Amino acid sequence: MAQEPHILVVEDNRNIRELVIRFLLEHGVRATPAVDGREMRALLERESIDLIVLDRMLPGVDGLTLCRELRRHSNIPIIMLTAMAAHTDRVTGLEMGADDYLTKPFDPGELLARIRAVLRRSQHPERSERFGHEAVIHFADWSLHMARRELIDRQGMIEPLSSGEFDLLLAFLHHPRKVLSRDQLLELARGRTTENYDRSIDTQVMRLRRKIEVDSKDPQIIKTVWGGGYLFAPEVRVT
Repeated sequence: MAQEPHILVVEDNRNIRELVIRFLLEHGVRATPAVDGREMRALLERESIDLIVLDRMLPGVDGLTLCRELRRHSNIPIIMLTAMAAHTDRVTGLEMGADDYLTKPFDPGELLARIRAVLRRSQHPERSERFGHEAVIHFADWSLHMARRELIDRQGMIEPLSSGEFDLLLAFLHHPRKVLSRDQLLELARGRTTENYDRSIDTQVMRLRRKIEVDSKDPQIIKTVWGGGYLFAPEVRVT
C-alpha cells in the first residue's frame, strides 16, 4: 500500500483494546480505538478508515447490529472478534456481512496477518489484472465492473457487495463450470487454508446466492455438488 492503513478497533475491553492498538502501531499500522458503536460512528464521520476490527459483544448496540448497519451503506472491510466457543456467533457475523472473524483469545500477530490479508483482497491488484482492471465480466443477468467493483443487474441497478462477497464471486468467475471444494474456495477467496470444522464458506455462499439468484432456495448460478463443494454454472464472458 502507498500509505499505512488506518484501522479502527472497536473493543470495550480496555486490556484487549490497548494491546491491539499498541501492537498495530509497533508494526507500522495506524490504529484508532473506539469503545462502542457511538464512538465508532463519530470516528467514521471524521476519519478515513480502511478496515474495522469489531468486537461481537459491546455495550449498548452489539457488534452484529453494528456490522449490519455498516453494510447498509458501506463496503468497508470488517473483521469480527467473537467468543472462543461461539461458532454460531462466527456464522452470524458472516451473515451480517463481516469479511473475516477471529476467536478470543487470539494472537495479535494473527490478527495483523488477517488485517493485511483482508486489505490485500479488498484492493485486488493481482486479481483485477487477471481479467484486466477495466474489464466488465458478464454472467447470467449480471455484470461485474472491475474498475468500480460494482455488480449490476440487467435493469442497471447496483447490488452492493461486501469485500468478502466480492472475493468469493471473483473466485467463482475465475473457475466457471468447475467444482470447487470448500477448502479451495477458502484459499481462493481469503488467501488462507481452512480451519477445523470451518464452514464459513457455506455462509458466504448463502449470502451471495441471496443477491444473485432468482430463487436462492433453488440456485441455478451457484450449484451445490454434494460431497464435492460448489459449481458456478453460467457461462462467463469478459468485455
